[in-house]
Amino acid sequence: MSAKLFVRRRDGRIEVRLNDAGREVLHDTFGRVVAAERDLEHEWHLSLNSPINPSNDDDDPLSTLARQNEIATNAELAVMTLNEQFLNDAEAWAWLSTLQIALRSTAVANGILSDEKLESAPPELLEEIRTIQQFLFDLAACF
Repeated sequence: MSAKLFVRRRDGRIEVRLNDAGREVLHDTFGRVVAAERDLEHEWHLSLNSPINPSNDDDDPLSTLARQNEIATNAELAVMTLNEQFLNDAEAWAWLSTLQIALRSTAVANGILSDEKLESAPPELLEEIRTIQQFLFDLAACF
């Protein structure tokens, strides 16, 4: 059984038990979300800003702005707290939501929209997806 990457402490904080390699993976992942938010040409940009209601070509501009601000704020907070040993709930939520965005964006950008597509993905992409999933599941278990 593998060691837990995140542990809820008695004082309510979440301990981050990642080695340097794990933090580097998160640094790259969080950085890609921040970059995608700012760069219209980034491969993830469209998946970050797709309509909430897919039957519409676009959303209400105020709803879109609110969602963009939330994504940017969470991703930036995740980057700022990347080297912390402990996270409070708000920081952990920022990590969790940023990882969810990264996982969804990776899937959309690579056309992985079914189990069959996932099974046929290249090994390095499959490893990236499984790593993000592992971080997500371990962190979600703390909530």
